Amino acid sequence: MFLHNKRLQYTVRVAEPNPGLANLLLEQFGGAQGELAAASRYFTQALSEDDPGRKDLLMDIATEELSHLEVIGSIIVMLNKGAKGRMAEGVEKEGQLYRDINGAGNDSHITSLLYGAGSPLTNSAGVPWTAAYVDTIGEPTADMRSNIAAEARAKIIYERLMNLTDDPGVKEALGFLMTREIAHQMSFEKALHSIQPNFPQGKLPGMPEFTNVYFNMSQGEPTVRGPWNQGDEWEFVENPTPAVDGGDGLASVQLSKKDEALLMDMKARTMSNPESDPMTGADLGSGMQGDKL
Repeated sequence: MFLHNKRLQYTVRVAEPNPGLANLLLEQFGGAQGELAAASRYFTQALSEDDPGRKDLLMDIATEELSHLEVIGSIIVMLNKGAKGRMAEGVEKEGQLYRDINGAGNDSHITSLLYGAGSPLTNSAGVPWTAAYVDTIGEPTADMRSNIAAEARAKIIYERLMNLTDDPGVKEALGFLMTREIAHQMSFEKALHSIQPNFPQGKLPGMPEFTNVYFNMSQGEPTVRGPWNQGDEWEFVENPTPAVDGGDGLASVQLSKKDEALLMDMKARTMSNPESDPMTGADLGSGMQGDKL
């Protein structure tokens, strides 16, 4: 059950309208790293979670992300307030409104025209929100790592947005949202490591002969070694060769005699003649067909 409180989690104070900035903030409203994607990710994880502690954590953060969606959406609407009235009432001369809301080359005129200067579920480039942003897989040790990464990415986007504005109220609200990404990341880290063991993800162990092997697949200089490919736990393979399993490296399948016969018939019917030099549409179009006769 959800109950809506008419007051925002964090007070929104916008100094003046700025349609261009509003358009950029849509990245955190309907973008891949935005608040709706986060709320949907954690809510769907919570529904299928059997651990009561993680279920409560996920529901708490999912609900808070919805409140953040309301905060960022409110900032967007406030930044668009000036354009909204002018767009609806058409009080300016032809073309002047476009110049006013286009600003320094941003796409806010498109958002204003299509969505009435509101807060559509798109990213800053106008791409509609999609459930493909929700990458829940139903394994807590994998999902928690995904959640940690999602919070880290969202923090970076908020940092970049804060660098784009000198509006003190907007900057402060974005700073709050950015800070909550840090808090959520820490909670997910604790939840992950409260599961022991949590690596590798899932139930099955890796094949021991390949788990601690590093293949040097990128040939050429520089070849950099570090803790990711050197040390007592790593076997470094300088020049990898095909078929590390000891086989011939070729794909094969066991077919029934009937399927094999049909396959050979098809192979014979579609075989190419490497000695032919057929006339093609390109030859006809080039005017060179006489050379083929």
